[in-house]
Amino acid sequence: MKRNKREIIQKEEKTEKDIIVGLFQKSKNFGFVIPDDKKFGTDIYIPKAHWGKARNNHKVLVKIIKQAKDGKKPEGEVIEVIGGVNEAGVDMLSLIKQYQLPYKFPEEVVQEAKALGNKIDEEDIKNRKDLRNDIIFTIDGEDAKDLDDAIHVEKLQNGNYKLDVHIADVSYYVREKTELDKEAYLRGTSIYMLGRVIPMLPRELSNGICSLNAGEDRFTLSCSMEITPKGKIVASDIYKAVIKVTERMSYTDVQKILDKSDEEVLERYKKYIKDFELMAELANILKEKRKENGYLNLEIPETKIVLDEKGRVIDVKKYETYFANEIIEQFMLIANETVAEKFYWLEAPFIYRVHEAPDLEKVEELNKVLYNFGYKIKIAKDETIYPKEFSKILDDVKGKEEERVVSNLILRTLKVAKYEAENKGHFGIASKYYCHFTSPIRRYPDLFIHRMISKYIERDYMVNDFFIKKYTKRAVKRAENCSIRERTATKVEREAIDIKKAEYMEDKIGNEYEGIVSSVTSFGIFVELENTVEGLIRFENLGDDYFIYNEERRELIGERTGKTYKIGDKVNVRVIYADKLTRKVNFELHKGDSP
Repeated sequence: MKRNKREIIQKEEKTEKDIIVGLFQKSKNFGFVIPDDKKFGTDIYIPKAHWGKARNNHKVLVKIIKQAKDGKKPEGEVIEVIGGVNEAGVDMLSLIKQYQLPYKFPEEVVQEAKALGNKIDEEDIKNRKDLRNDIIFTIDGEDAKDLDDAIHVEKLQNGNYKLDVHIADVSYYVREKTELDKEAYLRGTSIYMLGRVIPMLPRELSNGICSLNAGEDRFTLSCSMEITPKGKIVASDIYKAVIKVTERMSYTDVQKILDKSDEEVLERYKKYIKDFELMAELANILKEKRKENGYLNLEIPETKIVLDEKGRVIDVKKYETYFANEIIEQFMLIANETVAEKFYWLEAPFIYRVHEAPDLEKVEELNKVLYNFGYKIKIAKDETIYPKEFSKILDDVKGKEEERVVSNLILRTLKVAKYEAENKGHFGIASKYYCHFTSPIRRYPDLFIHRMISKYIERDYMVNDFFIKKYTKRAVKRAENCSIRERTATKVEREAIDIKKAEYMEDKIGNEYEGIVSSVTSFGIFVELENTVEGLIRFENLGDDYFIYNEERRELIGERTGKTYKIGDKVNVRVIYADKLTRKVNFELHKGDSP
């Protein structure tokens, strides 16, 4: 089955959606569907003849057969029953259907992946650096299966550090114009939906020949850097290699080694303890250097959703991270910067990870709220905004009660990072050159630039104008499409979390919690709980007073009592509403906090 260009390059939005996911409700002679996408704006009328096999409270897929006209609702036909609204897994499957995600691989794509086998091509080893005797580690979460990065660190005689970042050479297997490549481009990125993954590549590749599994020979595209004790790179090289990972490590075990907190783990890895201590030493150097440059260390806790074996939520909490996570983060960041800078100066066709400075107006709005906490982002006379100004505030709030709120406010002020064929720097990392090089199993931009790097290496960096023109054009198109696919993935992943947060709170009606005001609006205040669940307190649930919204200060003021609510205030709340269908949680003020 061949896909045409229109199918490969998906558009972000359609002007009129003709396929809708929603909840089927029936009455005696007709039914209607309440769309999951609230932007659709109206229920859909379903004549009895078009119910199909739908029953009350089924999640369904509806095709619009008549658009809304002259005040009448749109008319639809049920074309697929997804399942009962409370059946396990139906919520995630509904999201997949709503966003028309390609969650099944076409047969010809799977067959191409299987044909690649699970052993490297021995003949190609002669074209690569053979590093199979090096001590190399992967460090990931316990449940990770697609291991696309591995590291080696050593101390040189001159006192500098040598850092090797080895990345799975996915482009060696996923060649241009193959069905595998077309499908990867169509998907753009892997999507992680709480216990299920919609991968960019079939598992035969992502968990097989492309995964840097311990004890197995694997091809990599590698970046070696010599780094001084001050964090400066004095030499670097990008090359093709063959490696054999020594040990597959988890973040928790590496942290136990660094903390010396688990005798069993220390005994198991005793011959590598010095290696991990050296990694930590170098990661701290790189982190300090980054902080000097104004790197925004936004430590906003991610949400961890714990599911049972049927996919139902049993807990919502903060995702725990360790310094071991930071080791890998720092090493990947420096590799991404090194690769981006080299290919920028080569003027090569490339895809950069771009994060532009925030808009002046947004920073001025942020300052109005930061005023309540005694902070201010300084803007230069020429209206330039520097990352260091944000970084200073993040350092100042570290460990304070308002840290989470201020970090979130700063995050909302920043622009969204995207992919572009033109280098424009990365504000959040305070870097002039940045790309995504380190995850080609799950991100297409990484795969594209791997392909460019390989072509330059194979041609001994001698390329002609025709090559540059051809691939620059492709880089522009692929960057645009990958940004679109990433935005969709981010939206889906957030909605999946919101569904499960609301589901978790459904049986917590009446429970009382302490929270912090995360946002103040003209219709109420949003409160975030310690477990990251956020809910709305509408005006009518704020007590007996009449509240006036001060837009300038982003606060509510009680007309009778003078009671104010502003971002960062601690409040006690009671859960009064939670519904996974609407993905909403509502609170009321606990009496002790009522005016």
